[in-house]
Amino acid sequence: MRLLLSAVSILALTPGLSGAQTYYDLGTLIVSGGLTPVEEDNLGRAVTVVTEQDIEERGLITVQEALRALPGVSVSGSGDNFTQVRIRGAEVNHTLILIDGIEAAGGDGEYTLSGLETAMIERIEVLRGPQSVVYGSNASAGVINIVTRRATPGLTRAFTLETGAAHRAAGFLAWRGDRGGISLALAHLHDLGYDNSGDGGERDEIRRSTAILSGDYALTDDLTVDFTLRRSREYSDYDSTNYLATDPGSYVVDDPTQFSEVDELTAGIGVTYAMAGGRLVHRLSLATTQNSRSNNGAVPIETQTNAAHYRLSFGLDGAPVETSAHLLNAMLEWEQDSSSSNPLYDRASTSFALEYRGEFGGLSVQAGARYDDNEVFEDATTWTLAAAYDFGGGWRVHGSAGTGVVNPSYFELYANDFGYVGNPNLRPERNRSIDLGLEMPVGTNGMVDVTLFHEVLTDEITAVSTGPGTFSYINQIGESPRHGVEISGRTQVTDALSLRMAYTWLDAENPDGSVKIRRPRHELSMGATWAFAQGRGSLSADLRHVRGNWDTQFWGAYSTVELPAYTTVDLAAQYDLTDRVTLVGRVSNLFDADVMDVWGYAGRGRSAYVGLRARF
Repeated sequence: MRLLLSAVSILALTPGLSGAQTYYDLGTLIVSGGLTPVEEDNLGRAVTVVTEQDIEERGLITVQEALRALPGVSVSGSGDNFTQVRIRGAEVNHTLILIDGIEAAGGDGEYTLSGLETAMIERIEVLRGPQSVVYGSNASAGVINIVTRRATPGLTRAFTLETGAAHRAAGFLAWRGDRGGISLALAHLHDLGYDNSGDGGERDEIRRSTAILSGDYALTDDLTVDFTLRRSREYSDYDSTNYLATDPGSYVVDDPTQFSEVDELTAGIGVTYAMAGGRLVHRLSLATTQNSRSNNGAVPIETQTNAAHYRLSFGLDGAPVETSAHLLNAMLEWEQDSSSSNPLYDRASTSFALEYRGEFGGLSVQAGARYDDNEVFEDATTWTLAAAYDFGGGWRVHGSAGTGVVNPSYFELYANDFGYVGNPNLRPERNRSIDLGLEMPVGTNGMVDVTLFHEVLTDEITAVSTGPGTFSYINQIGESPRHGVEISGRTQVTDALSLRMAYTWLDAENPDGSVKIRRPRHELSMGATWAFAQGRGSLSADLRHVRGNWDTQFWGAYSTVELPAYTTVDLAAQYDLTDRVTLVGRVSNLFDADVMDVWGYAGRGRSAYVGLRARF
């Protein structure tokens, strides 16, 4: 089940949750790396983590901004209120987005990033390559797990205020005692926006409010309960498109009457019980995702996913689960989703998974398999194998191979509208992948990771004509190959200056050899952070270059065209006015470059912001 509740999943690893609990320093844990968290140095899969410090130093206010500079990740949107994410050139719905381990999208749809704010985020984990063994469908190309802040020992109070091209306010209140903790995070973003059509007309704004309540409590030394509850509401403007356009300027039309309203709810509750001195751990959890979206005041479309998950973890070497060098995880999951757009149909599955993790000196191995018993279409089996070897001295090799699946949507299965007739005999789309990476030291405090990958999508679902004005869906014959290289690196040049970079080269094709759209061939980001005034302040600069991006011109000849290359530069600064209050400011797209990731839609121009951040 896609229910690994980030911080909740590592309750047994956190001090102060129970009076007799032993604390183990396991280094940096990748919460979404397996059926239980995996130490980053042992993980064979390709992963990138955006930390709270990264977010603050670079002045990032939305999740899509944080994702744009990552290797293997492509972000595009028809305005900031409709942003899509692709990993390694896969389709949008092949990347699973989680918020605190619960899937953000309800039903069968993709999750559209818009005003998802960073004010309450602790970290963002991005795993590249198939993760279906752990998360099932829609994790065929990768997983993005957004981990929000949780209570730390004592009383925590924090707030952020910002104004400029967007107004932002956020507050965080939390308390943790000897046996548990509780936290409340509130955030409001009013992005004044810009004209998505690019002709200088009405700004297309976004207003989003979010509340997150979470907590955990150790009922006994061995039994812990936890919960998380998130509610978000959003309003955004957007422009119209004219498919009868005769020139580029008349395709995206400024339209002040168009608006969208979104209501999101995610909730989860879990119980963790440890036996045999922590060698055997049971985890039972329930989760729900309920989303609603309406356009221009129409009746909203409501989507929902409900899931139940049981996990058994066993230390094969006799050690507690959290420190075991040979760990076996077994998982049983039930999941059901539905949509009000197709009230007579839903999808349900029962799944079984087994995962082994082992450490053999410098070698670490992760292996797993999963079987999905689907009620309304073909069953699926997926597998994964990953390994990493630490040579010492900063040299490390990592690699993974595996398969992933994406289930057919309601519309593809049951459509009976707009000239489309569904095909209930569709099979899940299947992705197979292999990657190999090498981490190398740079200087005394730096690291570069070079990863090569090759992925192939088969049984891709596509629309076909069945007659004049009528269509249906089939599983395509042939393969859609994707391969490329991901390079990322960081180095601390001096005590005051650090550098970072990421580069992705991607070649993604359809079965007929044509180029996949909205997947840039080249994406480069370079950044630097300089600390000054004995560490009281910092200045960050980030450059991003995009080239070789293709999209469909949805008017006239409806041809696929290459979009113009562009380069943007962002600046961000912060300075500690006191030990508790920090002045922050930033400028995005400093040189006001023309940006276009989706044909006809303008990107944001130069924007400036200033604010305060305080913690008590």
